[in-house]
Amino acid sequence: MQKVDVVVVGGGIAGLTAAIYAAKAGKQTVVIEKQNRLGGRAVSNKKKGAYFNLGAHALYQGDAYATFRELGLTLQGKQPSAFAYGIWKGKLSTLPSDMKSLFTTPLLSWKGKMEFASCLMKLSKADTRQFDRISVREWVEGNLRDPMVRHIFYSLLRTASFVVGPDLPAAGPALRQLQNALKGALYLDRGWGELIEELHKKASGLGVRFLTNTKVSSIDIRGGIVRQVLCEDGAQIDTHYVILATAPSIAHKLVPFAEKTALHTWKEQAIEVTAACLDVALKRLSKPKQQFAYGIDQTVFLTNQSRAAHLSDDGAQVISLIKYQGKDTDPDKDLQELEGVLDLMQPGWREELTVKQYLPKITVCHDFMHMKRLENPGPAVPEIQGLYVAGEWASHGEVLADAATASAKRAIQHMLSLEGKERNAYYEHRGII
Repeated sequence: MQKVDVVVVGGGIAGLTAAIYAAKAGKQTVVIEKQNRLGGRAVSNKKKGAYFNLGAHALYQGDAYATFRELGLTLQGKQPSAFAYGIWKGKLSTLPSDMKSLFTTPLLSWKGKMEFASCLMKLSKADTRQFDRISVREWVEGNLRDPMVRHIFYSLLRTASFVVGPDLPAAGPALRQLQNALKGALYLDRGWGELIEELHKKASGLGVRFLTNTKVSSIDIRGGIVRQVLCEDGAQIDTHYVILATAPSIAHKLVPFAEKTALHTWKEQAIEVTAACLDVALKRLSKPKQQFAYGIDQTVFLTNQSRAAHLSDDGAQVISLIKYQGKDTDPDKDLQELEGVLDLMQPGWREELTVKQYLPKITVCHDFMHMKRLENPGPAVPEIQGLYVAGEWASHGEVLADAATASAKRAIQHMLSLEGKERNAYYEHRGII
């Protein structure tokens, strides 16, 4: 039997962030992770000297970046050039990313170029929250006239949200993510595994304890109050607070009678987003200028992250490709399409290949702000005192890593504010205040 103030279930970015802020608030904190290493989908795999993330990862200037800077993380890496190509009808064309490419791209007419530039200017200053209740399609069709400008914005917003279709995602969050992306992306040296290691060290330095290879079996919530965390190995941990930094389906499974709580709504409304991801390490590039591309009439994306980050020990170029997926997926067809993009961007790449990683269907996020969502999850489960949720799916308008850190901080802030109210109520009762 152990006793702590806070138990965090899940050792990914959300769980580690929650643990750090709980510990900073003076709470004795334990993180329980079912895998043998921390990080969740932010781990990095090293293969033949190349560092592969689980799909292409970029850190934009949103909540996650601000949080990591606030915590003093080094975030070693660089911003890549924004020069990009668009893939349209099987051919590469310069995508408008600066004034020179805007005026030279063959994709847009003169009128289209003016509309594209005007829209980007307006977007850079816009309060995107006004678009939280309309879909990406409604925003694009309502604000853009030129057909190719629409196509390009669909591509950019698909990359910002990772959602293949424009009818489900709320426009506001996707536009905010695009705003952040336009400020510049950061590619991290040695992948996001370095970020996880820094978060781990920060948490450990604050006294957070970690139980890896440990699976939680259930949360004891007798009387509607968090009391214990029960593990499959027989361990029991007494606690006042539990933060479930897990998928919504797992959170639902761990809590008795969850179908009578908001956890049920959050699980039922969740729409998982997946992608097929191909990463390759190449000895050299046959086309050194062709390192970044958006699919316009294909739901694909390619980036050579080595152009800005140290991702191999021998100088190999590490290229990441993504195929955004809908409901129906075909691993072989997706791989064929991704390899076709590589053929287009880097002809003869197979002769330069040193190692590759193919993930035919990886979860990008377990939920996001979409048009069918009934409510934003968390931070607290209202029916159970002391129970919280965090993760990229617990978004209140943030996307991916930003949602992970923001939801984690919301949980801790709610927990501390509740304690403050209880303290004030106690002092008022005693006649001290």
